[in-house]
Amino acid sequence: MAHGAMLLLISLALALGPAVGFYGGSMTFTPGNRFPDGSVEMHFYYRESSRGPCGSQADWICESGSCGILTNTEPVVTDSTAQNLWCQSEVHIATNVTSNGPFILSSSGCCWEDNVHGVGGWTLRTHVDTSRRSDTQSTNRSPVSAAIPNIRIPQNCFQNIHLLAHDPDNDVVRCRFNDANCTVCHQHQNIHLYQESCTLQREDSLDVGVHVFELLLEDYPVSNITLTDENGVFSVSNAFNDSSNPTALSQVPLQFAVEILPPSQGCVPGVNKPSFLTPTPLHGDMHHAAVGEEHEITLRAQISDSSIFDFQVSGPSNMSKTLTSESNGVLVATLTWTPQKTDLYRRVPVCFAAETLHSQSEMRCIIVAVAKARVLSGEAKVICDDNSISIVVSKASMDGIDQNWLQLRDPTCSLTSNATHILGTMSLNACGTTMDDSGDFIVFKNEINSFENLNAVITRRNQVKFGFSCQYPKMASVSNRYANHKSDYIFTESSFGTFGYSFEVFTDSSFNSQVDPSQYPVQVQLMDQLYMGIEAHTALPEVTLFVESCRATPEDNPFSAVFYDIIKDGCIMDDTVMTYPSISTKYDFKIQAFKFTGGFDEVYISCSVILCAKDSLNSRCAQGCLSQAAQRHRRDVSQETARHFITQGPLRVARQTHNAASNDGGFLHISTSTGVFAGLFVVSIAVLVGMLVYNVRRTRPIDRMHLLSTF
Repeated sequence: MAHGAMLLLISLALALGPAVGFYGGSMTFTPGNRFPDGSVEMHFYYRESSRGPCGSQADWICESGSCGILTNTEPVVTDSTAQNLWCQSEVHIATNVTSNGPFILSSSGCCWEDNVHGVGGWTLRTHVDTSRRSDTQSTNRSPVSAAIPNIRIPQNCFQNIHLLAHDPDNDVVRCRFNDANCTVCHQHQNIHLYQESCTLQREDSLDVGVHVFELLLEDYPVSNITLTDENGVFSVSNAFNDSSNPTALSQVPLQFAVEILPPSQGCVPGVNKPSFLTPTPLHGDMHHAAVGEEHEITLRAQISDSSIFDFQVSGPSNMSKTLTSESNGVLVATLTWTPQKTDLYRRVPVCFAAETLHSQSEMRCIIVAVAKARVLSGEAKVICDDNSISIVVSKASMDGIDQNWLQLRDPTCSLTSNATHILGTMSLNACGTTMDDSGDFIVFKNEINSFENLNAVITRRNQVKFGFSCQYPKMASVSNRYANHKSDYIFTESSFGTFGYSFEVFTDSSFNSQVDPSQYPVQVQLMDQLYMGIEAHTALPEVTLFVESCRATPEDNPFSAVFYDIIKDGCIMDDTVMTYPSISTKYDFKIQAFKFTGGFDEVYISCSVILCAKDSLNSRCAQGCLSQAAQRHRRDVSQETARHFITQGPLRVARQTHNAASNDGGFLHISTSTGVFAGLFVVSIAVLVGMLVYNVRRTRPIDRMHLLSTF
């Protein structure tokens, strides 16, 4: 049996001709026209990565079901280097499916690039169902993802790889390993896959060499729907639930290789490896393009210890790339793409990373949504205050736009209006506002866009989308205030007006003296008592603050895959927590300091908070701790605000030293300006460490990531 399989493998390799190192592939699909006879036009876009001669090894066939007649274009090289360091090509496959229902496309070949686990042949499968969905009245669209041709990470710098997992129909997307043909080699014992976020996290050291990852992306509806074929026969697709086992609407492959390089001298972004600068898009951003109109994406990256020579890009077949050098080790890539008629309504993934000879930046991926015409954008004035952004949009510039169908990036934050303008105010770390470290500036971004009823088949409203931002010079004091200490959170809702929250760390149990923003990150010893307080600020006299949950994460992201629940559903989960009764708009508590296992030294605390009308019996505040789902009952949402997340941190666990002193509250403070430099001077008694800190500081302007790395 084994001998026969070997002969088959050799025959396959000979048939394919000269060996080309396969580095993975991805597939997405979208429906086209639905004709009166019930047939559906389907478009598939396959990207393949390799090292060596560019081209596609894949030959897609109909494995099962009625796939129609497959026609495909010749492979178009989308990105490559003359040195054959990487290559990616794209193939467009079209078919007319006359019998609605499920079918499977597949492709197999040999061989993967030489890799640690000895994986040889590869198989890609795409599961499709052309039935009409009851919620969108259209055929299902697949999840969208991609990866750059060659992901490279030094052995000592691998933490997480964030993969793109976008769904055009707003379905739930889950990623999982494809282990149908291998029971051992694809398990990746030192890698954990967070299926809900499609994130790979290293749990132990990986061997130097190429590691193969064969993933599947599956989509599930957010509510129960029916799928109807051309004969009127329907089936039910159940909503995704972690406790059930629903059937996926579709399944697409995402396969890629990660090359683990020998350990590097350091892993500091901007110093030892490239760091992205403004206006590079953030991972997961959505861009909007129009058919026949040129769309431009600008990438900027910087490094001080080496030089960036190129950007790897995974994009559509007719995207061009132009490189421009700037001063101080900055390289700019301008990506230009003009969508064609066949791209209409596509969601196109674009992934990119900056390259040096021995390092690579993080991989970021964005989505470009293609429409017939560009979305509308109004005339706006942006006001940048110390801790908030205000935007004032002229209604005259957006004639016919209904303000009730506009929202910020976080839809729980409301916009208001008067006779002439649409108004919005938000704090720098709320309402979906994102922070981008540009090197010289810290930039805070948000956007106003229109939204639709998800179940609507038609619309009578124009689409609106425009972004706005504030940037602040990255001086030491500004860096302390905005990059480390979280300033007050400001929200606006129609029933409660404008209100805010402050979340502070205090020096002792009196909760009278808060840690100054200049002293962040707050340095603590394990088991120290931490005193934290949340306070609501509102002009309304009769309101109550309710802290529904608090969780700790090792990064500034309340939805991080790694977290620890402190308060959940209004119930205290940590035995060391003690609350201090106060007025109805304050919540003071203490907790013993801790750290995350796995080499993390920082802790962020994020809480979800709600304001309720005082003495309301049907609000979330009145429900209190809900330890069981059965205790939940209908709430009067007019008597409470939306749930908002607020974050404070980082709290940094101090390394044990013999000369460490503590104050009454039991924790140390090191500021990120003069305090950091004073602390570094003390640490510099150790000559080796002192030289390292000196060299890094000498070659790099004040930078948050740089400062964090020196601890």
